[in-house]
Amino acid sequence: MDTESLIRGLAKDTSPSAPRLSMVLAGAFGAAVVAGGLAFFAMLGPRPDIAAAAETPRFLFKFVVTLALALTAAGAFAALSRPGAPVAWASRLLAAAPLLLLAAVAVELFVMPSSLWETRWIGTNAALCMTFIPLIALAPLAILLWAMRQGAPTRPRAAGALAGLLAGGIAATFYAAHCVDDSPLFVATWYTLAVTLLALVGAAAGGRLLRW
Repeated sequence: MDTESLIRGLAKDTSPSAPRLSMVLAGAFGAAVVAGGLAFFAMLGPRPDIAAAAETPRFLFKFVVTLALALTAAGAFAALSRPGAPVAWASRLLAAAPLLLLAAVAVELFVMPSSLWETRWIGTNAALCMTFIPLIALAPLAILLWAMRQGAPTRPRAAGALAGLLAGGIAATFYAAHCVDDSPLFVATWYTLAVTLLALVGAAAGGRLLRW
């Protein structure tokens, strides 16, 4: 018996049925969103001028990027929770959010005078961003890691990293409603650093919690 056949055989003995696991993962995703929302409203809440901000493309584009990350990470998260499930397609989709952000940064640099680049890049709330995206993501990450334990991930560190990316995407989406820095330069730097930190935390946790 080759390694792949062995993994499939062990997975049948240790993991729940596909329909049940799908329900667990979907429920965990919903619970993670609710937990992230509760944390966001308990700690921050929306920015005071959100109605006016919602009429500007830069503000709305933040949600395009963060939702793209959350949705593509959710697909990869579900795939990596199942042994032997094809993950190449999900991994390729993960490039959507970075590509959207890179395109927006290129446009920003083209239309914005170079004298403003540093101001837009540093913004006014970098420390707040780096603090609250991880804080909002803590409960979602714990929920998602628990859900993955109900499956049989064969790559625990990669699975944990995907849980971190998904938790980061959820948290960044909520935080974007509070953040007054709407420039793609700011988002590409500080949101990315915060979400990367969560992916690293998820990978470390996955290496310990998702082995079977």
